[in-house]
Amino acid sequence: MSTSSPPKKIAVSVTGLEKSFGPTRALAGADLVVEAGEIVALMGANGAGKSTLVKILSGSISADAGTILLNGKQVSFASPAEAQAAGVATVHQATDQAGAAGLTVAENLTLNELCGTGSFFVSPRSTRKRAAQIAALIDLDLPLDRDFIDLRPAERQLIAIARAVASKASVLILDEPTSSLSSTEAERLFSVLRRLKASGIAILYISHRTGDLAAIADRAVVLRGGKVVASFAKPIDFSAAVAAMIGRTLDAALHDGMVSSAPILASVKRARLIPGSRPFDLDLRSGEVVAITGTLGSGKSRLLRALFGLEQLAEGSFTLDGKPWLSNGPARSIDNGVFMVAEDRWASSLLPPEIPGASIAGTIALPHLPRWFPLGLLRETRERLAASDAISRLGIKARGPDDTLDQLSGGNQQKVVLARWQAAPCRLLLLDEPFQGVDVGARADLIAAIRNSQSGSATLIATSDTEEALEVADRILVMRDHSLYEADGHHESLAAVIGSVESIETRAAGIQDKHHD
Repeated sequence: MSTSSPPKKIAVSVTGLEKSFGPTRALAGADLVVEAGEIVALMGANGAGKSTLVKILSGSISADAGTILLNGKQVSFASPAEAQAAGVATVHQATDQAGAAGLTVAENLTLNELCGTGSFFVSPRSTRKRAAQIAALIDLDLPLDRDFIDLRPAERQLIAIARAVASKASVLILDEPTSSLSSTEAERLFSVLRRLKASGIAILYISHRTGDLAAIADRAVVLRGGKVVASFAKPIDFSAAVAAMIGRTLDAALHDGMVSSAPILASVKRARLIPGSRPFDLDLRSGEVVAITGTLGSGKSRLLRALFGLEQLAEGSFTLDGKPWLSNGPARSIDNGVFMVAEDRWASSLLPPEIPGASIAGTIALPHLPRWFPLGLLRETRERLAASDAISRLGIKARGPDDTLDQLSGGNQQKVVLARWQAAPCRLLLLDEPFQGVDVGARADLIAAIRNSQSGSATLIATSDTEEALEVADRILVMRDHSLYEADGHHESLAAVIGSVESIETRAAGIQDKHHD
């Protein structure tokens, strides 16, 4: 006699959720169900309504219509504190929302408890003890006395994730949690999520990284135009999911991978990023796109910052167009056509909307003002023409050049940042995690813009994602322990690239050990 398995408990159910911002309809009757002990991937292009749905579930904003059931009971949250008290924990994508500047790592890890969920009177010793317990939940190893403001985006994200895990929520929402994480840190997070899933927690996982979703999700739902338009069980058909997301098929971007015969534009010789590291050489040819992949802290960002003049090499020389080059700061680099897009776009590239000139046009024009207007007489026509060209060429979804950056999705913000540096003659373009928090459709637009603008310049990209490296680069390098290793030959699949990276990591470890011996 066969017995049927008991029905699974529904942790959260959303029906007919609607939300508009003025004339823009962000959600148009969205339906979603996540069962207890299930990891559901929420996929969708930038502007599809994912962030709006997350904000409603987390209590940041209210819905115009629709119902939310949490563990069978209808709820409506007036604040994030109400959502958290009900058992909904959210880790947002923006790292500036992950903690409080001026507080230590220990204080940020225990922030929920310090704000009223625990004892009011706490000592520094008890705070450190509790913080160490929270950090241990995801094997987080950070100095507990370090100020939050001094942390990298990846480290800030990990603090928010640890704090959410410690809240013992019944529903955990993760919005692009691995966007700033290395592959090792991402796998550590996945291990934690699998344990949480086994304990019965429902997890809603928002990510543009299909590799993440393949590794962790039980099923995927696709949001487009504010509605759920498709659902995919495991194994997830990502080609079909991406087509549902953007309304068209997306061809893989594979390049010939051959080092061109073009002249060397920039060269680094016998470089050491830090004292004692293995020296390396790097040549970048005109028209070439080179990607550097590697784990967080391997030195990718440090190399880009050194080339841009934000840091100095411990040893080595750098030439540009065959001439010795040493930048004493970003101003000299920009004057000589060396441009950089840093990892955190809001901290390094975008102006807050309340600042005059923080429009698309003003953002693109900002670093070029001395050259565009040498007499100090600003002409809005040139700014607007550059912005209008960028909107058309990169497919920026905006009403016009006067839109402020906070009105744009993350992918469109990143397009504006790239357009800034394509608005002036460039010799060397340095891009640090340029696809972070960007959906596959916007990523394809960015890749096309990068590759179509390569005549006479070289591009060096730092990325922790080998899938991104494969899609954009002619040549892939691996950085480990602040030294570079080049991949062997041309790779015709993501699996081949990953295998090459793993092989390089193994060889690099042996070389590094011998070097230290």
